[in-house]
Amino acid sequence: MLLRRVLSLLCLPLLSPLAFGQARQALAVPDTCSVTKPADQPFVPPTPHSVKPPRGEFWFGTDRLWTRLPETGAWIGLGHYTPDDPTFRQKLFFWRQGYDAHAETQTKLILSGRRIDAVAPPLQTDGPSTGSRKGDDQFLMTGINFPTIGCWEITGRYGSDELTFVVWVGKKVAVAVAIIC
Repeated sequence: MLLRRVLSLLCLPLLSPLAFGQARQALAVPDTCSVTKPADQPFVPPTPHSVKPPRGEFWFGTDRLWTRLPETGAWIGLGHYTPDDPTFRQKLFFWRQGYDAHAETQTKLILSGRRIDAVAPPLQTDGPSTGSRKGDDQFLMTGINFPTIGCWEITGRYGSDELTFVVWVGKKVAVAVAIIC
């Protein structure tokens, strides 16, 4: 009886959501997809913009046009815009120094994208982005729909400024791990 209690106490630190059979997202990006990764000297947005991106993301671009990307280079398990829509939906946020959402009623940000690891229909976008603000932070926001999973090159254009990056769009994969004590 005492031995069983001691073993139970020793196993407690090993318990995790995986031990209870819950699924975990696998974030495997194929070697054939050269996703955009954080630079050795990361881009830092100019003031008054936040220097630190949200956890798990990094800033990418220049003060003329930048966005935030996943550190893994992957968007895994994206949802569908509507239940009957087969595409994978993502919202993208862009910033530029001096951008004023109130002064610019028709934004100039246009997105395009293409799958670079296989033939696929082109990326679908919401068209020109909309200007938005959260507190003092002003940004451009648009939605994009990927027709398939895979390796995607996305380009944002604002006037003569251009920003291109590569991401892996993947399905959520369940991984089950059992811990036996």
